[in-house]
Amino acid sequence: MRIKGAKVYTDCFRFEDVDVDITGEKISGISGRNGAGTDSENQDGEIIDASGLYAIPGLVDVHLHGAVAHDFCDAKEESLRAITEYEARSGVLALCPTTMSLSVDRVDEICDVTQKFAASTENKDGCADIIGMNLEGPFINPSKKGAQNGEFIRPASDEALNTLIDKRADFIKLLDLAPEVEGNMEAIKDYSSKVNISIAHTACDYDTALEAFGNGANHVTHLFNAMNGINHRMPGPILAALDEDAYAELITDGVHIHPAVVRMAFTLFGPDRIVIISDSMEATGMEDGQYELGGQKVTKRGKHATLTDDPSSLAGSVSNQFDCMKEAVEMGVPIEEAIRAATYNPAASIGVTDSYGLIAKDRFANILLVDDNLQIKKIIHKGRII
Repeated sequence: MRIKGAKVYTDCFRFEDVDVDITGEKISGISGRNGAGTDSENQDGEIIDASGLYAIPGLVDVHLHGAVAHDFCDAKEESLRAITEYEARSGVLALCPTTMSLSVDRVDEICDVTQKFAASTENKDGCADIIGMNLEGPFINPSKKGAQNGEFIRPASDEALNTLIDKRADFIKLLDLAPEVEGNMEAIKDYSSKVNISIAHTACDYDTALEAFGNGANHVTHLFNAMNGINHRMPGPILAALDEDAYAELITDGVHIHPAVVRMAFTLFGPDRIVIISDSMEATGMEDGQYELGGQKVTKRGKHATLTDDPSSLAGSVSNQFDCMKEAVEMGVPIEEAIRAATYNPAASIGVTDSYGLIAKDRFANILLVDDNLQIKKIIHKGRII
């Protein structure tokens, strides 16, 4: 397959007038239209005329809980299939299912079912790739639990981390911890060489966050949400993340963070450290009504999802990552930066850029063709049009 005529978002993180060759599941070459600088193989297959369109990488969401009335914590194949099919149709072609604060045994079961589904090749056409898991809870601070279930929140322990991480090699991509909780800083020291550690649902101050980054943490879960804000005398974990060049997740759904703060975050952290996430829950893609997140009742009204028993607490988002990326552009983020934050940066934050997040040779041919308004016109997943 060859994609011709599009403006292609290349590994230079800008749009260029090049053609993209695909052989099997992967990109086999990028060729300049003036005949110069090509590393492309000869192609005799299908030609896709994408004149007037833009080619961007398939999106990579490293933090989402569910969609279309299903939750990853259901630990059911039907839920995994429904969510990954919805995400693929929405332009999100690789993702990390994200857990909630539940018992260690339940999280272990969720990981087992998810890993088995991810490894299966049976009837997976049209499903986004599961590239690992994000464990958000239960090792967080109950004072910043947000929509997490406080009944299951606990400190990290060697026994729990052995159960959840050690037996799964590279499948767990992110482990979320509040570093100020007793025992959690030791867990960061012990496990940062095995898994990416994200500071999350935390009441820590600047110095404690610095210590956590010094011990190997490299990521912050949904920046600004469920953490202390920036104060000129108490800068908190946000500026510690900035000083230590951590990756910073950002929910750009138009609900969780004011547009001015989104623009500020991109300005402060630069184009290479912001990771757009959806933090989507099962009401995503559904009508208004009653849903659940982590075993707690949630009410969806428009773009808002809140705990039914505590309407002041947001309970994830009801936007997929592609819509969050579009929203960031509408907020004033340059389109090249918004695309990078939803494709390459999340892939880089969990170490999978050798396969995902780029339109470049030897990467999976996960490509979206979109128009001037970022409306999806064609989705190519591992070399196949879906």
